[in-house]
Amino acid sequence: MEKDNIEKFLAYNGRIAITCANTSYLVEEARKVHDLSPVATAALGRLLTMGVIMASDLKSEKDNITLQIKGGGPIGKMVAVVNKNLQIKGTVDNPQVDAPLNEFGKLDVGGVVGQNGYLNVIKDIGLKEPYIGVVPISSGEIAEDFARYFTESEQVRSAVALGVLVDKNGVKDAGGYLLTAMPDATEEDITKIEKSIFAAGAMSKMLEDNLSLFDIAKKVTGDKQVKVIEKDMHPEYKCDCSKEKIERALKALDKNELNKIIEEDGKAEIICHFCNKKYQFSKEELLDLVNKK
Repeated sequence: MEKDNIEKFLAYNGRIAITCANTSYLVEEARKVHDLSPVATAALGRLLTMGVIMASDLKSEKDNITLQIKGGGPIGKMVAVVNKNLQIKGTVDNPQVDAPLNEFGKLDVGGVVGQNGYLNVIKDIGLKEPYIGVVPISSGEIAEDFARYFTESEQVRSAVALGVLVDKNGVKDAGGYLLTAMPDATEEDITKIEKSIFAAGAMSKMLEDNLSLFDIAKKVTGDKQVKVIEKDMHPEYKCDCSKEKIERALKALDKNELNKIIEEDGKAEIICHFCNKKYQFSKEELLDLVNKK
């Protein structure tokens, strides 16, 4: 099975960091799992790509990141959850959302996400309380919204690009990059990068042109001496649900609610929002949960 990949680089003698990701396979897997429309594929695919890029910095096996976008548009809320092992899962309220192409002839991600809402980032990284960052949505195009998040919540000068190219067969290319200026970055560095980003064009186009992540890092930064600092990181779309986890959720229900399910249905079928897997609980199993309360 072919794998997606994430690579990390330093440019301009360490003054600029850039993480590049090819996520074509995991976005295609999400498309198939949720039967996503083309524009929903592009929207959720961008969020999933950002999730694995951010998770590539996690340190502990117990660390995880949850990303939530609710912009008031017809796609509804989107959620992605990713762990240290770069296993990501996601969900979207309206997977079949559709919209006309935008004025540039592209999938109208901003239109279906909306511009009236918030981007939430929840980092559970071993502190007493999870870190929570919230910023208003700027455009609904997702990359711009995350650039705002890094600037306002993490106080880091950043550039973000996210792209998903969809054809009649599904996801053709998907990926993104996060470029971060270190404290010692000069204004000259920033100016060179701004020009290089503009000249490089869309992330999905660079992937379609079969550029490697190393080539993309050089092209986006404008530095031919980019150094690779980490590679062979392989993200995947993978849900960690199980009957045991679903059972714990049922256990948390009030005793009266469980009895109501038993009386009305005589059984329970729970569907995981992230992978659509179905879990069946018989009347006997439900009664056992009630008796344990």
